[in-house]
Formats: sequence, structure tokens, C-alpha cells
Amino acid sequence: MQFVDQVVITVQAGYGGDGIVTFRHEKFVPRGGPSGGNGGRGGSVIIRADGSLNTLVDLRYKRKYEAKKGGNGGSNDKHGKDGEDIIIRVPVGTVVTDIASGNVIADLASDGQEFAAAKGGAGGRGNASFATSTLQTPKFAEKGEPTEPRELSLELKLLADVGLVGYPNVGKSTLISRISAAKPRIADYPFTTLVPNLGVVRAGDTSFVVADMPGLIDGAHDGAGLGLLFLRHIERTRLLVHLIDVSGMTDQPFVSAEEAGANWLTESEKRLDAINAELAAHSDKLAAKPQIVALNKIDVAAYRDEVDRLRDKLVARGLEVFEISAVTGEGVQPLVYRIAHLLEDLPRESVVTDEVVRFTVRPEVDSWHVDKTGDGEYAVIGREIEVLVARTDINNEYALRRMHRQLDKMGVIKELRDAGAVHGDIVRIREWEFEFSDEA
Repeated sequence: MQFVDQVVITVQAGYGGDGIVTFRHEKFVPRGGPSGGNGGRGGSVIIRADGSLNTLVDLRYKRKYEAKKGGNGGSNDKHGKDGEDIIIRVPVGTVVTDIASGNVIADLASDGQEFAAAKGGAGGRGNASFATSTLQTPKFAEKGEPTEPRELSLELKLLADVGLVGYPNVGKSTLISRISAAKPRIADYPFTTLVPNLGVVRAGDTSFVVADMPGLIDGAHDGAGLGLLFLRHIERTRLLVHLIDVSGMTDQPFVSAEEAGANWLTESEKRLDAINAELAAHSDKLAAKPQIVALNKIDVAAYRDEVDRLRDKLVARGLEVFEISAVTGEGVQPLVYRIAHLLEDLPRESVVTDEVVRFTVRPEVDSWHVDKTGDGEYAVIGREIEVLVARTDINNEYALRRMHRQLDKMGVIKELRDAGAVHGDIVRIREWEFEFSDEA
């Protein structure tokens, strides 16, 4: 049985560290040259498939991941420290989609596979990096590359680890609503559950997936009731939890309490055997599944002595038995922790898929354009231009001159001029505002 476990997270890589402007001031070394070091790379956010995980439940409690900024450069050509990467571990089979574009950017199909969901910004160059034979004392440096938050959808198609089986109305839906966040429809009539309900269950530091299977009846392996379809899915689980209703409801109200209790005990054993017979009739593999028995509705058990006898008989068969109340929660926690412990030693079934592993590179917007936004006001829009300005120290006259030369080389000055810009007009690039000038 599969279902989609989905979370939405926001990731942002670290800014690159800034380069700095410094000059050597060494004793006995006249006219020391530039020595400003480069900034470090910002940390990246990396998503890695981990075969030991099987749900995305941990990511529901932390939705934002920000990597550290790179360190600034230092004097004497010292390189800034790179920002530390953040590793987000997800189960194998997680599909990552960029929400803004709708593109699938990764389908992590094998253990250890990873990709950078947000790449760290490049470090800015210090003034030592700009020194040339014609520019021997550069008095400017570059700021680190900025990054932007990115919203991602992570989806995982899960195979249930545990299947809840039993006759209709034994309390499977109530139990799954008690131990997980699943909200199944619950009512007091047969076949309340028409489709499986699945929920992620936490037990300490581990988690697992439980499937609430529609009630089985005699003849399920031949297609009676809703059984045939779901018997195939139960085959994919690793552990079965067999629920028995011990509330004492009886179809023979006009008998003594002693006779009613005896009838109930016999009927309960028959139903247990009937369900197991259906499992065996479907496949040997299903019959061999490890099984725990949960005697449910213990809080309203009418025949306490008969419940004890039933438990003793089942234990004598070699079955592990828990007494629980899915309604009140009595005995549920020990059951959950026992399930988690047993799953540690039960191997997961490998899933064969013909789906192609996709890696779609997010398209970077390299184009830019000029808009006239008002009388004497213009805007230059485009990531390439915005990054250039963001990496310029606009408080440094030399850096501003360099930026102007770069804009001119890229054709931005000509485009502004063609759009009607004249000396003194206002040019906006994101949050930065400049006066237009034809002079470098």
C-alpha cells in the first residue's frame, strides 16, 4: 500500500563572504602592494537520501533551513572560512519539486544520493585579486554573492510497515487515529473504511507507517467484501497487528451471562482463525508474516474472565498479545513501542520502479531588461544585473566606477540611453537607487 507523505520546506544557502581592501605594511618593504583576501563560500543546503529513514515526519517540525554565511577575507591574502553546509536527510524515493517553477529538481532513488537544493554564494574577491600590471593598487573589493530563499515540496510514496487486520468494527480506524495524525472516517457499521487509511507513527527517535486495512470477512481471498484488493497490499507490509473486539457484543442476547461469555470466547477464536485462514489462502508469504494480537476495547469488556482465557490460549499458540483500548489509550503506548522494536529486525521489501530518476536544473534567469517606470525614472530588472550590484560596495567610489564600467560593457548603459535616460535620471536596481551617468 502506498501513500504520499508530503512536506513543504524553505531552504536558503549562505551568502558568500566579503573580500576586503588592505595593503601590506611590512617593515623595510616600501610601497607594499594589495593584500586583501577573498571571502569564503557560503554554506549549501544539501538533500541526501538515507536508507534508514522511511518517513518525512521529522521535517514537519522544522520548515526553514538556512546555511551559514562564508567568512570575510583577511589581510595578508587570508581566505575567509567557507560556510558550513546543512544536510537534510530524507527517505529513499523522495521527489523534490521547486514550488515557484513547478519543476521536479530531484528524484532520490538510491541510498546516499544527494543534490544541492540551494548552492552557497561565491565569496567576494579581495583587492589582491584585482591587481594587474596596469592596476597595481586596486582600492576596491567584491562583496559575497547573495542568495535567496527557495520553497520546495518534498513528496514520498510510502509502503506501509504495519498492517492492521481484523473483522469490521474491531477498532482499526480508532487505533490509527489514536497513534498517528490520520483522521479516518469512523462509524458504527460494517465497512466504515472503504479505502486504507495510513498514518505515520512516532516511537521515540523512530517512526513507521501503519495502514488501517478495511475489515476482512470470510471469502476475502475470493473477492468477498473489500478483502481481495487489500490482501495484495497487506503482502507488502512487514508486520501485522490483528485486532479482536473484546467488548462482549453478542448476537445471542437471550442466554445466561455464563453461556454468552462462553459463546463470545468461541466466536472470538473462530474469527481470529478465519482471518488467518484468509491470509493463508491468499498466499504463503502473507501467512508467514509476523503477527501481534491486540485485544481491543478492554475498557468495556463484558466478560473479563473470558478475555483472560482468550489471552492465555493465544499466548499458548505462541502469539504475542496486548490488551488495549484505542478509545482511552490504555495499553496503546506499550504496543506502539513493541511494534517499533520488532520492525528494527524486519527487513524492508525492496521496491522495484521503472520511474526515471530526474534531475532538472533550475533555470537561472540570465536575461535582463529596462523598464521606464515614470518621468525620468527607470528600472533595470534581471538576476545577473542584481547580483552584480549586490556584490558591489556602493560606499566605495572605486567599486562604483568598476560597476559602471561593467554595466557599460554589458550594454546596460546603452539600453538605458535608448530608453530615453539622460544624465541625472533615477535608475533603480531592486532596492538600490542611482543617478544615471554616461561617464565611467
